[in-house]
Amino acid sequence: MDTPDETKKVVRISILNQNYTVTTSGDPSDTEALAHEIDELMSSIARRAGNLDSTRTAVLACLHLADRLRNAEQEMAALKLSVDHKSRDFAMLLDKALDEQ
Repeated sequence: MDTPDETKKVVRISILNQNYTVTTSGDPSDTEALAHEIDELMSSIARRAGNLDSTRTAVLACLHLADRLRNAEQEMAALKLSVDHKSRDFAMLLDKALDEQ
């Protein structure tokens, strides 16, 4: 029989005037903060778009978040590439300095 994971905590959140009870293995305040951000995003979309139902609002919020994620992934990949190049440059400079000794 499965035993409940003792590290999980129950968190009550509200998104678009709907209450949810979720479990988290992380810090409950992080989950609450994320829920607050999602609530603000969905409320903003609902205000701007007018007469959208909550499902369509949620889909638009997902598209917005997916776009933000893709941009963050692209930025992270560019930073990783930059760090890789700099690491190679530093390694070559270090090798050259060691060879000159």
